[in-house]
Amino acid sequence: QVQLVESGGGLVQAGGSLRLSCAAAGSIFSINTMGWYRHTPGKQRKLVATITSGGLTNYADSVKGRFTISRDNAKNTVYLQMNSLKPEDTAVYFCKLVRYSGYGPPDDYWGQGTQVTVSS
Repeated sequence: QVQLVESGGGLVQAGGSLRLSCAAAGSIFSINTMGWYRHTPGKQRKLVATITSGGLTNYADSVKGRFTISRDNAKNTVYLQMNSLKPEDTAVYFCKLVRYSGYGPPDDYWGQGTQVTVSS
C-alpha cells in the first residue's frame, strides 16, 4: 500500500517558477525511484525527471537545465523545481514511485496529478 500526494501546481507566467512536491507514504521500501511525468490531452504521458534512492537523476532533454529534481529520503518526498517555465510546459504533472522488492518486476505507483499552466 503506497500513496503519493502531490502539491505545488498552479498558474504562472512564462519565465516564472514553480516547485512541485510529492510525498510518499506506506510500504515504500528503501530501494526505489521517484519521478515526475507529464500529460497533455491527446498526447502520451512522458517522463520529465527521475531520481533514485541513491540520488542518480535523469531528465528529459526539453527540461534539462531548467528543472531540478531532488528528494528527501527521510521524508520520502520528491521535489521538482521548475524555472524558466514555458507555455510548452503546460500539462498535468504526475508523481511516480517505482519500488524494488528484490524479486519479480518492480511495482509502480502514481499520484493523482497536479495541473501546471504556463501563460505566454
